[in-house]
Amino acid sequence: MGRLRRSRVHKGIRDIQRKYRTKRYMRDIDQIHEDIQPENASKFEKPELDPELPGLGQFYCVPCAKHHINKESLQEHQKGKIHKKRVKLLKEEPYSQAEADAAAGLQRADTKAKKAKAEAMMDVTETNTTTSA
Repeated sequence: MGRLRRSRVHKGIRDIQRKYRTKRYMRDIDQIHEDIQPENASKFEKPELDPELPGLGQFYCVPCAKHHINKESLQEHQKGKIHKKRVKLLKEEPYSQAEADAAAGLQRADTKAKKAKAEAMMDVTETNTTTSA
């Protein structure tokens, strides 16, 4: 009996994986965090009508960055697990560039805390020298 299966079945092709990853791409958490800020939130309160978006762009979930067809669909989405997870992620403060640099060792994370610690050490050494004399 011969071979039953072909040798190539699109199992490890990277192009297909990248295509689907970018097809389902949503906005990142830090981008959405900027949208939630009070100075940017006004553009989501009264959106312009856009015939290319679902529901003419009227029903938009800001935490998930998703347009919905009607109000019922939006309310159903807000009851769901995915929306609730996204809202929980948005409660955390996003990382800043300064935090990333500090983690990489390019700069100090918080120089004020180190100065306060150094001053406390100096106070301790001064009290030790005065008590021993």
